Amino acid sequence: MAKHILIVDDDALMRRSLAFNLEQAGYHATTAESAETALSQVRLDKPDLVLLDISLPVMDGLDAMRQFKDHFDLPVIFITARRRELDEALGLELGGDDYITKPFDFNVLVAHIKAVLRRFERSAPAPVTSTTEPLVVGDLVVDPQRHSVTLAGKQIDLPPREFDLLHALTIQPGRVFTVDELLGTVWGAEFIGQPQVVYVHIRWLREKIERLANHPKRIVTVRGVGYKLVPEAF
Repeated sequence: MAKHILIVDDDALMRRSLAFNLEQAGYHATTAESAETALSQVRLDKPDLVLLDISLPVMDGLDAMRQFKDHFDLPVIFITARRRELDEALGLELGGDDYITKPFDFNVLVAHIKAVLRRFERSAPAPVTSTTEPLVVGDLVVDPQRHSVTLAGKQIDLPPREFDLLHALTIQPGRVFTVDELLGTVWGAEFIGQPQVVYVHIRWLREKIERLANHPKRIVTVRGVGYKLVPEAF
């Protein structure tokens, strides 16, 4: 079955051109002129990958990317003309899986699409443990069977990757996990060597389970080594 690519760009000519060329290259392409329209479409027909322009009206591409990631766990390739404002490192740190600047060669874009799809398909995380009992670290409870997290008795909603990352840390509280260990466990070996993926998801996790995300007490950074999960000290 042809891979479904969703093109999100407010430039009608760009949308039509990309859709036509992707169809010719063997993909199934759909388009949206805004982030809001794209999110509505995804709820009805989930694509395999999103080509996402940064400069969109109303909701910009960066906000849209967070929703694609949090709610649908979709791979996203940024398309941008902001060479100065958004370089590759920043684009990936913000959570995109890849990035390409306008103008670009279509064959180069296809190569990026194939690489991201290949990584994403191979990175489906295997279970990190056979344990199905709830894991408790202080007032944090991770239940792998129900795929739920509670903090001080309050339910915390996490998208799949963030849950898997927290689950991996919770299995051995107090143990320092290297970034490559977390990449291999949660994302798969294809992602080893891409530490920004872990950095971004750790930041998002901290925003949800820390009292002060900028001064974390639960997910602790061990400088030069990695991260560990500890009960918060009161």
